[in-house]
Amino acid sequence: MKAAGNLIKKILSIIPVLIGVVLLIFIMLRIVPGDPVAILMGEHVNPDTIERVTRAMGLDKPLWQQFLRYIVSALHGDLGLSYTLKRPVTSVIMEAFPYTVRLALMGAAFAWLVGLSAGIIAAIRPNRLPDRLFMGFSLLGVSMPVFMVALLLQYFFSFRLRLFPLTSDGSFISMVLPAIALGWNSAGTIARMTRSSLLETMQADYIDTARAKGLYNRTVILGHALKNAMLPVITMMAIQLSGMLSGAVITESLFSIPGIGRLATEAIQKRDMPLLQGTVLFTTVIVVLGNLVTDLLYGVLDPRIRKKQ
Repeated sequence: MKAAGNLIKKILSIIPVLIGVVLLIFIMLRIVPGDPVAILMGEHVNPDTIERVTRAMGLDKPLWQQFLRYIVSALHGDLGLSYTLKRPVTSVIMEAFPYTVRLALMGAAFAWLVGLSAGIIAAIRPNRLPDRLFMGFSLLGVSMPVFMVALLLQYFFSFRLRLFPLTSDGSFISMVLPAIALGWNSAGTIARMTRSSLLETMQADYIDTARAKGLYNRTVILGHALKNAMLPVITMMAIQLSGMLSGAVITESLFSIPGIGRLATEAIQKRDMPLLQGTVLFTTVIVVLGNLVTDLLYGVLDPRIRKKQ
């Protein structure tokens, strides 16, 4: 019962965050110059038509009324009509989201596989050649921006070697380079965090006890230390995954992937307010839910936290 009560409190705490984000983006978009109805209707439209459509869409009402109307509609799954695409924003987002999910999962898989492996090997061999080599590459991964990694991958593996397509066509092979570009930075962060967390855990008393029993160093690390050392790593992994799912703007734009990030970019360029509001709200929900799942995983992995909850 106590755990259920804590879960309800955490879910309720999400509501003010979502309302605050929607209010902020709602006000900011209304400050931007330009008539949204004129954008919707196109050029050379009759001023009387603009005025009539403005009243029909409720844009002549006070901002607080427009905001309440948007909140009520959003609760029913209606995020408005895209000005440029002339389609419901919800359906547009649902069509783009699977592309972002595929990219995010492949990017996360690359980051977790490479990052965890490098961090564990570096912790097993501290201050030796593998440690210096992997930590050097992880520092490179953390330091290089995503757009630079993406452009280098495109140049060498698409333009020069012609091993992968330059842009995505929806196939698995065309998503490999975008996934590496998206997961490169995350892999470096995970590797460094895994190494530092493992080395810190290896100083605990129960690790000395396990070694006193004659266990090999690798057995001690993988069988005893790794589970406890993974708590901060899993937190970072969950945050990174929710961030990837919320839309990798640069990666999707460079590789022409029709996902959430590219959708938001086009909405900004075309000043499509309903579409931009919808993408921001949708990505906010993804990030908040990712943080909620992380809190729940803490209780599953660490019995001490579960008892406190």
